[in-house]
Amino acid sequence: MSHESILIQQANFFQNQHMVQGDILIKDHKILKIAPSLAKHAEHIIPAQHFFLMPGVIDPHVHFRDPGLCHKEDLESGSKAAAAGGVTSFFDMPNTLPNTDTCEHMAEKKAIAAQKSLINYNFFMAATHDNLSELIRAENIAGIKIYVGSSTGNLLVNQPEILENIFAQSNKLIAVHSEDETTIIANQNKYLPNDDPKTHLKIRSKEAAITCTNMLLKLAKTHQSRLHICHLTTAEEAQLIQKAQLSNVSCEATVQHLHLDDSLYDQIGPFAQLNPPIRDKANAQALQNALKTGIINCLASDHSPHTKKEKSQRFGKAPSGIPSVETQLPVMLNQVQKKNYTLQQLQQWFCHAPAQLFNIHNKGFLKEGYDADLTLIDLKKSKILQENHLYCKAKWSPYSGQKLTGWPLITLVNGHIVFQEGDFFDEIKGKEIYISQKSH
Repeated sequence: MSHESILIQQANFFQNQHMVQGDILIKDHKILKIAPSLAKHAEHIIPAQHFFLMPGVIDPHVHFRDPGLCHKEDLESGSKAAAAGGVTSFFDMPNTLPNTDTCEHMAEKKAIAAQKSLINYNFFMAATHDNLSELIRAENIAGIKIYVGSSTGNLLVNQPEILENIFAQSNKLIAVHSEDETTIIANQNKYLPNDDPKTHLKIRSKEAAITCTNMLLKLAKTHQSRLHICHLTTAEEAQLIQKAQLSNVSCEATVQHLHLDDSLYDQIGPFAQLNPPIRDKANAQALQNALKTGIINCLASDHSPHTKKEKSQRFGKAPSGIPSVETQLPVMLNQVQKKNYTLQQLQQWFCHAPAQLFNIHNKGFLKEGYDADLTLIDLKKSKILQENHLYCKAKWSPYSGQKLTGWPLITLVNGHIVFQEGDFFDEIKGKEIYISQKSH
């Protein structure tokens, strides 16, 4: 919904670590003025005295499957699901068809997003065995993505000399799926064939993750390259990162790894399957502690949708992945209700930290002059998560049937309302996210 100016009136928000109530005037895509009270000279006024306003969520890890796998999701449906979940910016992963592994494929993907995406976007470029020159040449990308352990797609890069070259020569952030392929293959030979979905935990063992993360930390230390470890899953990895004390290393956790555990396999079978896997309660608790103490820097959804038909196959045939971009914020707001986290912490992990870690220009903060990417939240709204009400194409969730308290009401992107209480406004699309070129 496009307006020349919007006044968000008497919202509750954080300023200098304190909850305050005030007005926010939005004009020309930006936050023009923040004050206790402003004159009501705006084209559109949003009364917000009972709601909480925060910067829009920046999700640095989604799989919107576009191009080539659009029956699972595409940049329109994925961005709508994201907007409904309070997300205003995303970084999409490169395991599409074709893979995003050349500057040409990157340009094609950005052109699709410019036509389809309701929210702001950028993309990772995939590392392959022989595209280092493309990775270095690419301009304004989220970073380089390396699958050191094979996952969905065919982008495995695990040869030591190739990894060494990427880390030595890279001029960009390197985001890594950290699982050791040799360990995975050895486990497959040991445990397959087997129809038990929990076999997934044995194949993609803790040792596979720990071995790979240890190797990555050594590469980052040797070459002083900027490393970001995706979806951490083990207590031991958190300990390795804490011990390494490397300022050039960051990591993320997903809400599903924080708040689900391996009992989910007994409940929903292969629908629980994710790479790296959801582990036991002890590791989930260790991840929560690592997040609270700053070892884990930010949250990401790793939204990785597959259709119900695909996920309904037996173990060994069913693909790995869980849709989560529209549920991660409500799940965490529900945890705030339970006093497990604070709203300040959520704002740090979902908004401030991604902007800082990825050098995102003018986003992630409620500040005058910053882009008006905002989400207005009803902290008291409770509803049961129903699959048929989800906006992603997958239409399923591990949280189906759960009552969650705390839901986004309105999402604004670049000063335009794109989502409001179940309605979408897509006449104005999101913009390509500018990545600052300051040194990492």
